[in-house]
This record gives sequence, C-alpha cells and structure tokens, in this order.
Amino acid sequence: MSFWTDALGAEVRYHDAGGWRTRVVEAGQGEPVIMMHGLSGHAESFVRNVVPLAQAGFRAISMDAIGHGYSSKPLDVTYHSPLFVEHLKRFMDAIGARKAHLVGQSLGGWTAMNFAQKYPDRVRSIMSVTGAGILLEDEASKKKSEEIHKQVQTVTQNALQTPTREGVRKRLEWLMLDPKSVTDELVETRYTIFMLPDSRQAMPKMVQEQPGEGNRAHLMREKDLAALSVPTYVIWTDHNPTMPASIAERAAKIIPGAKYSLVEGAGHWPQFEKPEVTNKLLIDFLKRVRS
Repeated sequence: MSFWTDALGAEVRYHDAGGWRTRVVEAGQGEPVIMMHGLSGHAESFVRNVVPLAQAGFRAISMDAIGHGYSSKPLDVTYHSPLFVEHLKRFMDAIGARKAHLVGQSLGGWTAMNFAQKYPDRVRSIMSVTGAGILLEDEASKKKSEEIHKQVQTVTQNALQTPTREGVRKRLEWLMLDPKSVTDELVETRYTIFMLPDSRQAMPKMVQEQPGEGNRAHLMREKDLAALSVPTYVIWTDHNPTMPASIAERAAKIIPGAKYSLVEGAGHWPQFEKPEVTNKLLIDFLKRVRS
C-alpha cells in the first residue's frame, strides 16, 4: 500500500517564500500547523500526519525546508540554524500566517525552538518530536551532543556521497526501530530527491555545514530553554538513535510549563512509524492550546 493513501485529500503546493521556492503537502483549514522534517528529509516525513491534523480542524502543512526536497537549494547561503529560521518566517509571511503551531522533528525541532526564541509573538505552540538543537550543561550531555552531531553528519554524508538505493535504505533504517517501516516507496522517494541536479550541488554543502561545529553556537542551552515563553510539548521515543530520552525529559522540565511524552516502539520518526499514537498526542495538545 502506498503511503500516499494516508494523504488522500491533501494537496502538493508550491509557494514563493521571499524568493525561495517552497514545496508543501497541505490540507484543512483553521490555525496553521507547520510540520518540519529533519536533516536530508522532505515533506513526506509527515505524510501520515497531515490529513489527521486537518480532520481535527487545523490547516496542516508539511514543508520541504530550504536546501531539501523540491524547495530552493541556494549555494550562496550558510546552512546554519538562522537560515532555516528565516525560511520559516518568509514562508509564514507568504501564506499569510501571522502565528502558527510548529511541529519539528530532528532539525525541524531545532528550527522551531530557535524561531520561538527570535519571534515568540508568531508562535502558538511548539511540538518537538525527537527534536535536535538541545544542549544541556553537564559534561556527559555536552559530550553526547558532540557525538550526535558527528554521527548524523557521517551517516548522512555516506548516503549522499554517491547515492544508491541501498545507501538511502541504510540511512532510513538508521532512523527507524523496525527496518520494515522503510518501504520501497520511501526509499525511491528519497533517492529521487537526492539525485535531483540541485540536490547534488547543494546537499553536500548543507550536510557539511548544518551539523558542523560552526552551527553549535545556535544550540538551545539551558538558559534558552528556560526563557521559552510559548506552550511546548516534547515528544520522544524509547529507541531514538540520537539524543536519549533522559536528556529530552530533563530539557522538558527546564522549559516553563512544558509537557513531555514517550512513544514506545519507535526510533527517530515516531510520526511515521507510530502515526496513530503520535497523531493523538499532537491533536490532543493542539486542541488544548487552541481552547
């Protein structure tokens, strides 16, 4: 069965976000909920979540980040967190969204938190789903953060250097608890994106810069987490291959009023591996914030 059956009723659209082409998968009306994928990902990361969130009464949008998918992939930029924040701002301006709920997975979670840090008046809520970009101050957490950045950079570079379907499959299997979650369709989707001419040009640069040392200046440290002023939900998994759940739970306790939940039986993509569970968590939180 195609994962696009989960998105029946949604549309693929392109927006001009201040000069940057931005592809989205979108459905529904109401308060905007913008879903943002991880490094080397694409809008299909949330293909199983758009329609359920739309049916719950929201304008659900999964976007290709700058440098990813079928969005623009400029070469005259630095792929650090401020660029992704600026892209999100331009996109929100383009669709006329004064405020939005932000769902960020991995890199997308980092973008959501940095965006809320810079533009708190434009954020209704944050949902960080195995989100990157958190740096706690104890030495063990700092060491783990450095290890994660190097690990993510290595596995992504390996998949991108000379893309093959098998290499793409290995990268995707690293994200999942159950390798069977990595369907041929998902592999073909990502392989096709990796082989686009603009991907071949821009993505090696992006994968060098985004998890690189220079971007660590934009990590959310404890004082930054404590200063977040929007409703926040940290959703983690019991088999996340990057940051362990213990660090995520501690981070949630630092964020004022934040909620924390653990999804069992999933890796780095609970929204794809466990969509029913994740959708319920997201929808319940969104409805609570809305009311």
